[in-house]
Amino acid sequence: MTKKFKLKSGKKKHAYLHKRHNKEIRFQLYGITAMLISFTMLAILLISIISRGYTAFVKTEISLPIEFSESVLVPDDDADYGSLVKESLKKMFPEASGRSDRMLLYKLISNNSSYRLKNLVNNNNNLIGKTVDVWFFASADVDIFEKGYISREIEEDSRQIKDKQIVWLDKLKEQGRLRKVFNTTFFTEGDSREPEQAGMLGSFIGSLFTILACMLLAAPIGVFAAIYLEEFARANVFTDFIEINISNLAAVPSIIYGLLGLAVYLNFFGLPRSSSLVGGLTLAMLVLPTIIITTRNAIKAVPPSIKDAATALGASRMQMVFHHIFPAAMPGIMTGVVLSVARTLGETAPLLMIGMVAFIADVPKTMIDPATTLPVQVFLWSDSPEMAFVEKTAACIIVLLVLLAAINGFAAYIRNKFEVKWE
Repeated sequence: MTKKFKLKSGKKKHAYLHKRHNKEIRFQLYGITAMLISFTMLAILLISIISRGYTAFVKTEISLPIEFSESVLVPDDDADYGSLVKESLKKMFPEASGRSDRMLLYKLISNNSSYRLKNLVNNNNNLIGKTVDVWFFASADVDIFEKGYISREIEEDSRQIKDKQIVWLDKLKEQGRLRKVFNTTFFTEGDSREPEQAGMLGSFIGSLFTILACMLLAAPIGVFAAIYLEEFARANVFTDFIEINISNLAAVPSIIYGLLGLAVYLNFFGLPRSSSLVGGLTLAMLVLPTIIITTRNAIKAVPPSIKDAATALGASRMQMVFHHIFPAAMPGIMTGVVLSVARTLGETAPLLMIGMVAFIADVPKTMIDPATTLPVQVFLWSDSPEMAFVEKTAACIIVLLVLLAAINGFAAYIRNKFEVKWE
């Protein structure tokens, strides 16, 4: 039996349409409100990170007249470069006579001042016997004070910079011996216990090595596994079991892969702990299901007519797949691989389990050297008690976000540039 619909009268019809129209308007308002809330929260997050981290790209330096005395610098093995800095400070500020005052005075300059002088002398022996103005890193407390993170107005006992130090800094400003310059150290040096000397180069190189090791293993295995499952494997209980587990593995928490990497690569195979190689192999297990799924979806998106045409012209199954299906699916495959690189760059939990959370001062030169990555570097700096590491943390997050945005933008470019619009 067919169901009979009763037509609405003119007034009821008008009221019904008006009610439906109002529902559509409310639904659109809900969507717009949700988008505005999302963009507002994102803007607050980005503004808070950028406002806190952009100052890390600038550093404070102090110039001192250094007298490269022959009596101090010869012989070179016994040279006391730190005494040259202290003597210069005492001559510039003779009022700092007591032990406590001199300790405050010496804290204006970073602890790496002696290494700075040693490198200068090693590169130019003609400096011995002369007096030259040398720019040194200001200490972390002076740096954050000059950047406005420490106010002069608060009580002396509540701030790291004391009143006498502020007076000395004002004198240095008047003499033109205090300046702010671009912080190249942040991009060219490895990690350090001293905030003013810490850089992200070591973690950046470690991230590159980790991504390289990960993609060398995960990309070919994932792509060829997807091709086999989609085009060659027969539909049976075994392949169904594999497909179900691939989907399940894509949803497994990432820290589980860290435990697996700890058990397999470190405990069983005995690979070097904290190395980029182990990190890459561990993350390869993490992104492998994602690469397989995205590759299979890209292959499924190729119209069956391509396959039928190749088969009709006498192409073998191998020729049909690698000469026709694979090139047509390549934009989607590359997009999935690039997005997997982005995920690899942003992972932290698996790397903590395999020891890449250790403090690494030296920049790694090979995949088996101890290393860390950018997200782990953020974790390490955020756990440091010094106030100067707060801006370092935010700056490292800014660099990480820029890299992730660039990778995702590259994936979008590949998709839009090479994607074929099938009709």
